[in-house]
Amino acid sequence: MSAFRVVSNPLKGLYLKMLRMAEHPRAEAWLVGVSFAEASFFPIPPDPLLLALGAGKPKRSLRYAALTTVASVLGALLGYAIGVFLMDSLGGWLLDLYDPQRVVWDRIVAWYQEYGTLALFVAALTPIPYKVFTIASGALAFPILPFVGFSVLGRGLRFFTEGLLLYHFGHPIVRWIDRWFNWVVLGFAVLAVGGFLVLAWL
Repeated sequence: MSAFRVVSNPLKGLYLKMLRMAEHPRAEAWLVGVSFAEASFFPIPPDPLLLALGAGKPKRSLRYAALTTVASVLGALLGYAIGVFLMDSLGGWLLDLYDPQRVVWDRIVAWYQEYGTLALFVAALTPIPYKVFTIASGALAFPILPFVGFSVLGRGLRFFTEGLLLYHFGHPIVRWIDRWFNWVVLGFAVLAVGGFLVLAWL
């Protein structure tokens, strides 16, 4: 047994637990909570939980995608409010936590100046750290209506794409994940770290 397999076994146990959560009465509440928190301060994206719940109940995957999208946009508004009202306290602390050298922050400011709403849309759609963008949007006084609109567009496109795949291929996806679980975990880790690296290097 390889070292990688030994390390990842607890993660597979967590994944199997999340699959069982689809049967729990509070499964949707957990999904909403993670989706809301991730858009403003929480480090873990909701995609793995959405994947687990949708794979457990494929016919409810579009409902899960809708809940994830709405909760994420509401969480983005919290991040926006942090940027507007708490940038010198909580906002600064969160930036120190995720971006202590302010490398990502400087890139976001430059992206907003050059690309405007397109930068927000890309952050909402991709693994680029969305929470830093939501806080920055408030701190930079980005107009609230375009902020909400592009957040809905980017988050909705991302989560409903996942939801549609789960709706049509939920059970085969479970079998595929079971077979390639270690690589799936590695892929999520690469995407999470890669989002910060993209902003740092571009």
